Amino acid sequence: MAHRKTPAPMGKKQDREVAIALPKKTDSMAQTAAADDTGRPVHEWTGMEKISKVRQGMTRKDLEDVKESFGLDYETLAKVLSVAKATLFNKKGAEKFNPSLSEKIFVLADLYSYGLSVFGEKERFNSWLEKENRALGYARPLELLDTMIGVDEVKNMIGRIEHGIYA
Repeated sequence: MAHRKTPAPMGKKQDREVAIALPKKTDSMAQTAAADDTGRPVHEWTGMEKISKVRQGMTRKDLEDVKESFGLDYETLAKVLSVAKATLFNKKGAEKFNPSLSEKIFVLADLYSYGLSVFGEKERFNSWLEKENRALGYARPLELLDTMIGVDEVKNMIGRIEHGIYA
């Protein structure tokens, strides 16, 4: 009879703050779009780790990391996140965004981490995000990131590219 492993109760390890550290312009693929103390890329985190980070709340620093990684200006970032630019500017330092906006910011960090792992270079991935894509109805992938369904479609497309399927 096979025994199922039951999850350990939430303890100190699960409760610790987890930082998002996306790669800077000078980072190489050897330096992952890491996040936790093990250095795992965000897209490799478990669902529970992702939920924990979202519940902790994303900070202005996390937002800045996402903004810089995607090479976005505040106007485009505000559009993608479906918020006013002032909402993004009003947070200072370690102040956290509300849970809904924190989740949207984290989802972008997760997508960026995955895209970087597939494309291998920030410039290649960001360039792909800006180009019309026939498989996405000739939309630019970046244009679809303002909805969760759009993020899923872009992530699906990245997965197809990862596995060599027409995209």
